[in-house]
Amino acid sequence: MNVQSETSRHFSRRGFLGLTAAAAAVPLLAACGGGSASSSGSSGTIKFWDMPWGTPAYNDAAKKLVEGFSGANSKASYQIIQWNNFYQTFSSAIASKTGPAVSTGGGFQAFQFEQQGQIAYADKVIDALKKNGQFDDFLPGVLDPFKSDKGYVAVPWQLDMRPLWYRKSLFDKAGASVPTDWPSLLEAGKKLKSIGAVGFATGSGAGNNIGNHLMIMMMINNGGGVWTKDGQLDVMNDRNVEAVEFLLELVSNGVIDPAAVSYTTDNLDAQWKKDGKAAFGMYVLGLDKRVGDTSGDLLVASPMAGPHGDKATLVFPNNIMMYKNTPSQDASEAFLTYYMGQIKELWRQKLMNGLPVFKSITELPEFAGDPNNVKIVKEYQPIAKTFAAQGTSLNANLAVLDGGQALNQFTQTILTGKTDAKTALAAFQSGLQSVIKK
Repeated sequence: MNVQSETSRHFSRRGFLGLTAAAAAVPLLAACGGGSASSSGSSGTIKFWDMPWGTPAYNDAAKKLVEGFSGANSKASYQIIQWNNFYQTFSSAIASKTGPAVSTGGGFQAFQFEQQGQIAYADKVIDALKKNGQFDDFLPGVLDPFKSDKGYVAVPWQLDMRPLWYRKSLFDKAGASVPTDWPSLLEAGKKLKSIGAVGFATGSGAGNNIGNHLMIMMMINNGGGVWTKDGQLDVMNDRNVEAVEFLLELVSNGVIDPAAVSYTTDNLDAQWKKDGKAAFGMYVLGLDKRVGDTSGDLLVASPMAGPHGDKATLVFPNNIMMYKNTPSQDASEAFLTYYMGQIKELWRQKLMNGLPVFKSITELPEFAGDPNNVKIVKEYQPIAKTFAAQGTSLNANLAVLDGGQALNQFTQTILTGKTDAKTALAAFQSGLQSVIKK
């Protein structure tokens, strides 16, 4: 796995999305991005745009799958779109009707283009998956976030999960137990600090969204979240206040590294490597492979319980969307149905670092052979929540939350410890209110 491309992907996929509220207020840019806004293709060709979700071998394999499609009197073409400025690339091409018929993309991208009337709903694809048996193969709850009152906005194909990891040797050295709840996290963190280790590793330096994700994860792990169940802003609820007070306690006790506020993903990766200091923290699926340590010393911990018994983690459901500008909507639907039946090959070839959405793929030996993967599927996926929590339905406002300046500023304020919970949350709420669509 290419760690640098993975680092770029985590920033680009979501960090730029936080800027789109401002971008939406200005005229769309001219076509940009390496020929990505080329002509819409022949009448029988479904243009599929995909992102660099892994090493170049991933894109080579995905291209082969796409070009294997033939149905509804059509074929499909494959185009790689780089994460850098991807939203502008899509926006300009869609505005000029030279964009794709089907694409992957940013986690909330489909909801942003739905607002602009550009998305074709995927209900007929879901119906086709019911007929071919794949609908019953979805992991629990993965489809729910994409159901709107008008239809399915997109179809999920992989999950970007945020599990907790720990380094066993550092816990052994400190004589500490792996945390099972918040009090035991504080207790273990103090013991780990005494041996020079970091009890809750994170970072919010340039391009690093993991600190942002940690803030939201701790809120939802306490039964809180940024929104009400019906999608109204609810930053100042008591559960959020309690979560932020605990985070500030971790900062004041040095359980969170005082330098975390400046850590890039490269800095954070270095802490998780074999000779690093990170003992416990929230990060991505495949952390051991990411940092090149498959010795068995880096392990997935079970989810922690919050003060009221809540257990939850954060997940970003990456999805495939269809656009209204297509040579044939029937062909778009046939292609997407076909492609969902082929994606298992990407995990079979060990080209994916995300969690698959289909139970059958999680059971492939190439995936299930890793006990950390199995634990994430069993213990984290059933309790995972999105940025929409306390609600469940995704929407375009989440792009403003995710990677936006309000969340970045809030995270950095907490990690420096120079605040109190209610003051920080009030500023966070004010920042969000100024940019979300009412």
